[in-house]
Amino acid sequence: MKWLELSVTTPPEFVEPLSQIFYRYGHGGVAVEMEGGHNPDEGEPPPVAELVTVKTYLPFDTASKQRRHRIDLGVRLVAHVGPVSALQERVLEEEEWETSWKQHFHVLQVGKRLVIAPTWRDYEPADSDIVIRLDPGMAFGTGHHPTTRMCLERLEDLVRPGMGVLDVGCGSGILSIAAAKLGAGSVFGLEIDSAAVGVATQNIRINGAAQSIRIARGSLPHGEVRRSSFAVAVANISAKVVSDIALDLARAVRPGGKVIASGILLDNKNGVERSLAAAGGVIIEETIVDGDWVTLVASVS
Repeated sequence: MKWLELSVTTPPEFVEPLSQIFYRYGHGGVAVEMEGGHNPDEGEPPPVAELVTVKTYLPFDTASKQRRHRIDLGVRLVAHVGPVSALQERVLEEEEWETSWKQHFHVLQVGKRLVIAPTWRDYEPADSDIVIRLDPGMAFGTGHHPTTRMCLERLEDLVRPGMGVLDVGCGSGILSIAAAKLGAGSVFGLEIDSAAVGVATQNIRINGAAQSIRIARGSLPHGEVRRSSFAVAVANISAKVVSDIALDLARAVRPGGKVIASGILLDNKNGVERSLAAAGGVIIEETIVDGDWVTLVASVS
């Protein structure tokens, strides 16, 4: 099979809307790459005029032409308000496609004990390591993006044995698997993209976590998410979506539980805080900032 790689170069403040466009019409996910060799995972400082490349991939099939058109239209609309490049495209063979995104993902230590190990990398764990074996496919969630790392760190702090955890926008399943391996008694993941549901389900099997995690297609509100039924709810999506589901997200958490909201650009933080506060009984306890990205931790009374 041949694949069409689509990419744009943009300032960081436009990554969120472009990622939403690419995620909606691309093949299950988006890659976000820093230019100029900057690797934030290794503590390297960003260049002064940082630019970001946003990529997605389309398989050559009957729907690819229409999907590409919609992505191009969305990019042009965003370019009206900011210096976003024109849509670039490159045709890849199946083998090139696999290499093009796999080469960026290495073993990653997060927090005190969590280790994200791609399935194609060798890793010999230490006794204290909690290892998540991951094949992200083209789904969101490898642990390398700041929002995912921040969510993993918060889950490591908050999850206790036997807890129920809700993961909204579960992507590759990385946060659901982390919660289960940290001791959660049950995890319910929601994901709107069918390709990502398949990727998450496969990763759950790889990690031997199928008994404690269930993934369903959809978002909030959802018929299987009852009020006050989870100790922790995590939503690593986008500022707009978190704001839209804030009431249902808060209602899903029992009194004394926590909401972890991420995927939020710094400029949109106040709007998300207002949406969570409007749900009633929600108090922001912690604001974690990594570059342009924010994660909020709130308690529910």
